[in-house]
Amino acid sequence: MGNSQVAYSALDALPMGWVGEILDEELVASPRPAPGQARAAFMLGVELGERLDPRRGGSGRWCFLRAPELRLGRDVLVPDLAGWRRDRLIEPLTPDEPFLTLAPDWVCEVLSPSTAALDRTRKLPAYARAGVSHVWLVDPAAHTLEVFQRVKRGWLLVDSHEGEAVVRSEPFASLPLELSSLWLPAEPQLELVR
Repeated sequence: MGNSQVAYSALDALPMGWVGEILDEELVASPRPAPGQARAAFMLGVELGERLDPRRGGSGRWCFLRAPELRLGRDVLVPDLAGWRRDRLIEPLTPDEPFLTLAPDWVCEVLSPSTAALDRTRKLPAYARAGVSHVWLVDPAAHTLEVFQRVKRGWLLVDSHEGEAVVRSEPFASLPLELSSLWLPAEPQLELVR
């Protein structure tokens, strides 16, 4: 059994509540997102999906997926969100295939204390190798959005926003995005039953 087969079987053996990725042929496991990270990823997906996905009445120019497994060369990556320009999707996505091999045009990683270093130092280079054009790094604790564009030698930070700003950033510069919609409300709006 080859190294990649051993690594793939290790992904399946991870305990529930953990996300496994393979970077440079090494298995990396991270805990599932905490509420702040989950809220930011969910709300960003809603905001973009409603405006750009045809099933939600949007323009139809993009296809978005939450936490897809991407097998990009030797790397297996699971971004919080990923988007493909529809004109690059020659064939529809296969509904029963558990992973994708076509690199997205855009990915978003929602940072947490346990994943920030991995996202910045290992996953960004992997996305560049795979040909991803844009990466957003959202930090719900710091209330920031960093926008990176791939250039010949890696990534260029093209935008940085914070707080409750309304932003227009590549590759969705035509859409205003209220950052405040991504953050957990300061006041509890509902009580979670335990």
